[in-house]
Amino acid sequence: MLLKTNPTQIDDIQINFDTEALWMLNIALAIIMFGVALDIKIDDFKRLAKNPKILLVGIFSQFLLLPLITFLAILIIKPYPSFALGMMLVAACPGGNVSNFFSKMAKANAALSVSLTAFATLICLIMTPLNLQLWGSLYPPTNAILKTVALNPYELFKLVLLILGIPLVLGMLVNHYHEEMALKINKVLRPFSITVFTVLIVIALYDNSEIFKKHIHLVLFLVIFHNILAYFIGYFTAKAFKLDKKDVKTITIETGIQNSGLGLLLVFGFFNGLGGMALLTAFWGVWDLFSGMALATIWGRNKK
Repeated sequence: MLLKTNPTQIDDIQINFDTEALWMLNIALAIIMFGVALDIKIDDFKRLAKNPKILLVGIFSQFLLLPLITFLAILIIKPYPSFALGMMLVAACPGGNVSNFFSKMAKANAALSVSLTAFATLICLIMTPLNLQLWGSLYPPTNAILKTVALNPYELFKLVLLILGIPLVLGMLVNHYHEEMALKINKVLRPFSITVFTVLIVIALYDNSEIFKKHIHLVLFLVIFHNILAYFIGYFTAKAFKLDKKDVKTITIETGIQNSGLGLLLVFGFFNGLGGMALLTAFWGVWDLFSGMALATIWGRNKK
């Protein structure tokens, strides 16, 4: 085993995250998705259809390679079961909505980033529960956890549909029928929603500061390693398919920035806030904001 702490003690960790905070996070994620969708046109999907290579590379990197390589890494590292399931959960989630912001900062293909986010959101309605169930059941320690919680793929699908799928469709409809209104709304909504989301994270960190101080060392290596691994998967997959520089940046960011906010909702909604999963997923949410900002800043300033 990688860590020497009693697994029972890890899973007994209680993250302070009540029902009210859970609903606030639900609403914040839905608003952010709605704001992202206000930038999306049906023509974006048509452009992807005309150039399916980029779309297929993005899906291959994010929904096939990332979960597979995460599973292989878990076989080698052998973290505690709830940490392993947390890694699988994060890998099964779609790209984080802030990836669009980071793509613009990095001077990547921002339009592609928004389109991939939209498509990944639709795909994740099926792929997130499928990947979590598949890879979780193939690893005996995590399979034991899945059996105890009786994961219901339909309920998982319903939650993802409510907080990502429906806001995506509504935002696209507003943009399609009332484009000027969508622009006006988005000027206010985008910074507001990201600010609210950031404030929720800060409050959650403050409320759990003692828990993080005491236990963060248990997941520090796993999260940083996993996040860097995700960036490398995106980068080298895009390179292998000979995409141009902007598209390579976009695929890298889309693969490395995961929607850990959704992951946290799933931990509390389906796994009763299981300590190891909650701790790892919560730290992922903080860390990939930091790493994404750093990577986007470096790429945005690099003129070569």
